[in-house]
Parts: sequence; structure tokens; C-alpha cells
Amino acid sequence: MAILEMKVPSPGESISEVEIAAWLVEEGDYVEKDQAIAEVDSDKATLELPAEEAGVITFKAEEGDAVAVGAVVCLIDMDAEKPANFESQPVEVAPVVVETKKEEIKKTDVPNIAPVSKSDSYASGHPSVAAKKIMDENNISSNQINGTGKDGRITKQDVVAAMAGGFNTAEATGWGGTRDTERKKMSMMRRKIAERLVSVKNDTAMLTTFNEVDMKPIMDIRKKYKKKFIEFHETNLGFMSFFTKACTEALNLFPSVNGQIDGKEMVLHNYADISIAVSSPKGLVVPVVRNAEQMSLAEIEREIKRLAIKARDGKITPDEMTGGTFTITNGGVFGSMMSTPIINPPQSAILGMHNIVQRPVAIDGKVEIRPMMYLALSYDHRIIDGKESVSFLVKVKEMLENPEKMIFGSKDPIEILLGL
Repeated sequence: MAILEMKVPSPGESISEVEIAAWLVEEGDYVEKDQAIAEVDSDKATLELPAEEAGVITFKAEEGDAVAVGAVVCLIDMDAEKPANFESQPVEVAPVVVETKKEEIKKTDVPNIAPVSKSDSYASGHPSVAAKKIMDENNISSNQINGTGKDGRITKQDVVAAMAGGFNTAEATGWGGTRDTERKKMSMMRRKIAERLVSVKNDTAMLTTFNEVDMKPIMDIRKKYKKKFIEFHETNLGFMSFFTKACTEALNLFPSVNGQIDGKEMVLHNYADISIAVSSPKGLVVPVVRNAEQMSLAEIEREIKRLAIKARDGKITPDEMTGGTFTITNGGVFGSMMSTPIINPPQSAILGMHNIVQRPVAIDGKVEIRPMMYLALSYDHRIIDGKESVSFLVKVKEMLENPEKMIFGSKDPIEILLGL
């Protein structure tokens, strides 16, 4: 009998163990080579574990177990014959959800869904990554769906079936009037995020400086050129590319903002690897746009889109989230007006964007209504002086309010013309 021992591969440097987030197959199932059989959490990302060979699988670790890199997680019997009724795994297609008017939904139309049977299993009532994404998008809570997966896990098919049966999502998240509590195990990534945030507060001299930017010039550019930009570059023209480009130009002028502390030395980078904070089903992740200082706006937009899709689908790799020199986070997409972002170590600074609000401002001695955004720069005062931090943020503001300066390396085009 040929038995293959599948071991946990190394997700990246400095990662010594992972956590089995979910088995995607049942014990004793026949699996094909390269079929995704499990999702594993590291402290940086969620990764899929593909089968190395075809055969019948036997688990050596349970969901929720912490497993060392290189340890055996399952066995595959390669001599086992493929079952006659075995079907290859189809490519997942997002379900089409037909909208139903609220007035057409009656209580009698809502199926009688059996309550989830709670057990001591980690998987009981816990949705898979794909299921959680659909549940979050439709405001459905886990206690409204009966999981049919292994040990009561809620699968994507469970959610789709409940919604197709006339599931009243409007009532799904209402308070039930009980005093029940629910305990959920923190993922390895969430625990690592918690440790890093506490470490930053304890180990850095973090301060935050604020400014505001008039977004009208950029909004005018987007309004005028957005359609042509999409046709020519086949990608949308968003705000993030303008902010990224403005930051790379300002970082060139104030290198300490792009640096970090290593023992008794300062490490200053001659390039700008910009970490972009992205919301994912597992929490906030920060994929890195490499050498952003050399990219055009279109190239930045395409790279951010590529990384955001991978993060959303849980396919982002640790290598794509390490090595950034400066971070940009946009709380404005969630409605934040002002906040103090926390530094992403070992970096020394992070720029926080916020929502755009129509406010009265003084323009040439007259009051006008302009689309304004507050900016916040949190920085490590051990390496960045107050003058540098304020000057950096002012320079970002100037380039955003005068986008042509991004083309000429932050200088005024007239000064270049005059040779000043």
C-alpha cells in the first residue's frame, strides 16, 4: 500500500506553525491531485492546502489544531481506486441571487430552518470562508442557518439554499431578546494582529499629525477623464492611485518617513514599497505595491485591484504582505471622518485617509462649499521629527490639490519652465 504523508509547507519566512481553519473534504473521501483539501491560517494569511497526489484521505489533525510547519496533517492512500460515481470538483461560480421585494415576503414564506446543533467541535456553526463572505454581504448570522458540513460547519451551499428558499435576511440579524452568549476562537491572524498592535503602542513613540485636503481638483480630473481612462487602461481611476503617487513623491523628499529603526541604526529605503490596507474576510491585511515610485497611476490601480481581489478571496500570500516601507489606510470607505491610524511595524509611519464631506471653506477670501477630506499621519517620533512629519503631510496635501506637481517631481511646472 502506497501511503503519502502530507506535511504542512512553509507559508513564508518566520512562520513556524499554522492552524487548520477548515477541512474542505470529509475524512475517507477520494481526492484528486491539486484539489484544495484544507484552509490553513498563519499569522499573516489564509492559504489553501492542495492534495499532492490522488487517493483516499485520512486526517491527522482536526480543525482548530495548531500544527508545526513540516508536521504531517493527513495521509493519502494512493493505491485506492477512484469511486465509479466520483465527480471532479467544479469551478465555483458565484450564485445568482434574485432580489425579492420586502412586501412580497411573508412569515409563512420563510422556511422552518432547524436550529444549529451546538457541540464541542470547533467547526459547529462556523461558516467556511466562502459562506462567511455571502453571509456578511447579506447580513445573515450563523445562528440562522443549519450547517450540513463536517461537524456542523456552515457551507456555501447551506447559505445559498437558505436564501433561495425565501430566507428573510431582514430579520436574520435582529435581537432575539435572550441573554445568550457566544464564544468564538480568535484566528491565528487575529491573535497576531492583536499582539502587533499592543507592541506598537508599547514600543514606539507614536504621534499623529492632521491636515485637510480639498479633493475638488482630483474629483474634477476623475469626472473628466474617468471614461477615457477605463477605455485606454482597462481599469478604473480611483483615489488611491493619486494618494499613492503623492506619497511616493513626498517620501523622496522626507526619507526618514520611509525608514525604520534597526537597533541603534536607521534604515532608509531608496524605493517606496507602499502597503495598502485592505479589508478581507479574515480581517485587515496590508498587501504591498512594490516600487510604487516607478509606477504610473494606471499601473498602481491595476496592482491594487489585483492584490485586493486576492485578499478578498483569501488567496493573498505572506510574501505579498511583507517588506512594505510605508502604509496607506482608507477608513473613509467605512464612513470614518477622523482617526489616528496605528503604525504597521517595522515601518515608521502610516497615512490615514477619511471620508469626503462637503464643507464650507475660505477660497480667495470667499466662502465656498468644497469636498474636503481629513488626513492623519501617525509616525514614530524616535526617527521622525515633528517638522518632517508636518512637512511631509503638507507636501502630500499640495500635490493632491495640484495634481500636475506629481508629474514634475513635486515642483511647480512654472518653476521648471523658468529654471528655478
